[in-house]
Amino acid sequence: MEKIRKDQVRADAIILAAGAGRRMMSDKNKILLDLAGKPIIAHTIARFYDHSMIRKIVLAIRAEDEEEIDSIIEQYMFKNIVKVIGGSERQDSIYNCIGAISDDTNIVLIHDGARPFVDEDIITRSILESLDCGAICVGVPSKDTVKIVDSDNRVVQTPDRSLVWCAQTPQTFRFDLIREAHTRARQEGFLGTDDASLVERYGHKVKMIMGSYMNNKITTPEDIRQARYIFD
Repeated sequence: MEKIRKDQVRADAIILAAGAGRRMMSDKNKILLDLAGKPIIAHTIARFYDHSMIRKIVLAIRAEDEEEIDSIIEQYMFKNIVKVIGGSERQDSIYNCIGAISDDTNIVLIHDGARPFVDEDIITRSILESLDCGAICVGVPSKDTVKIVDSDNRVVQTPDRSLVWCAQTPQTFRFDLIREAHTRARQEGFLGTDDASLVERYGHKVKMIMGSYMNNKITTPEDIRQARYIFD
């Protein structure tokens, strides 16, 4: 695999905003909920939109949210955003978004729309680290001891905590690598837990780099209360 130089980077971002968000117990998509006067998705888009190394954002959305998403894009004057209707699974949504990325792109970042606290440093390091190894996962070391259980909830293993990380996003890849991984997974009917797992499945090593304990995903009502407290 030929190394990409920093001056050759052509990076696009995929942002996932097509989830149902059932755990939020809201009558609308969680990414449309207010956070410090803006919809959550507006905060998230801005993190990538304002980054100097990102050329284009591909946004996976639900068809029923399109009108409201259009209003947000117009209100915050986001340009060069491509909307793609998501699929029934997260992996389907990403596959659809990959089809909207131009062939001259060489780096793709995949990020959860409900992670509005990602910062410029994490995005930059994700891109630069991917130039060497081709696949980067942002995460943080687990603060807690992790237990592996069987189907009866009996503990079968206690992994060494120093080796356990909690995965976050963005996950960043060479475009040719992640496109091939998603294409093969679709052909084989394989559903992975995240994008890194698809790349791992087909024999490519993924490097974990330090994210931030602040880079949380807003999933539950408690999460959004904590996020509002941080902004306040």
